[in-house]
Amino acid sequence: MKEHYQGIGHVAIYTQNMDESIAFYEKIGGRLSQRAALQTPAGEKGLALVAFGGFTLELIQSPTAMPMTEGNVPHFAVYVDDLDAAAAELRAAGVDTFMTPEKKVLPELFGGLQNWFFTGPSGEQIELLQRL
Repeated sequence: MKEHYQGIGHVAIYTQNMDESIAFYEKIGGRLSQRAALQTPAGEKGLALVAFGGFTLELIQSPTAMPMTEGNVPHFAVYVDDLDAAAAELRAAGVDTFMTPEKKVLPELFGGLQNWFFTGPSGEQIELLQRL
């Protein structure tokens, strides 16, 4: 069955404010590709597809309040070729939500990696990930 898999279709993220989330992901290099609304019994559900880091984010704004907890999406990871440069560019773009003051270097984990987490506007955790 695995020969049918072609990669990640998208990562879905609940957002509390669609416009703020779209602006955030565009500011850090994403591109809005589609935006739509879906009528549900509870009201209009906002949807947006944002191309980002080689995959697609599906942003979802529920018509009712959604708890923003780790269960929604614990995190998603984006491979980068230079972790320090990527973090510096994010900081230059105004991102100040890095979760630790320094990156983590983990030479024994999964063949060696370094990473650094920051959060998006709805509390979603985003991992910058570089293989060593």
